[in-house]
Amino acid sequence: MNKVVLSIISLMIFGFVSANELENKDDLSVSTFYDESALAKESKTDTVYIQTSAVCNMCKERLEHDMAFEKGVKAIELDMETKKLMIVYRRDKNTVEGLKKAITEIGYDADDMVADQKAHDRLPACCQKDAEPH
Repeated sequence: MNKVVLSIISLMIFGFVSANELENKDDLSVSTFYDESALAKESKTDTVYIQTSAVCNMCKERLEHDMAFEKGVKAIELDMETKKLMIVYRRDKNTVEGLKKAITEIGYDADDMVADQKAHDRLPACCQKDAEPH
């Protein structure tokens, strides 16, 4: 009986001491752990900005939709004011040149790469390079 009571008391004391140690730990050590794991994930990705020949919101929808299916693409957004496509992608899954090529195959210019002519011709009239911005 005494052993049982001593065991319970020692467990309670150990639990109390452990809880106090956790409360007194510097929060920085916990956040540092999470920051390091976030950095490890981020280090696998890059962000690239590619100038496109997009004209309208249909272009925006098409580029964002189609590029989302490209290998390694994690996030994508077209800024309609600048016509720059921001792409977050995994370096081990794709390259900047590969992403540019994919954009040209959708029918749009990508920086210095000219759009694939057949793909461009398939775009709606409002999305053609010579269309007036609207």
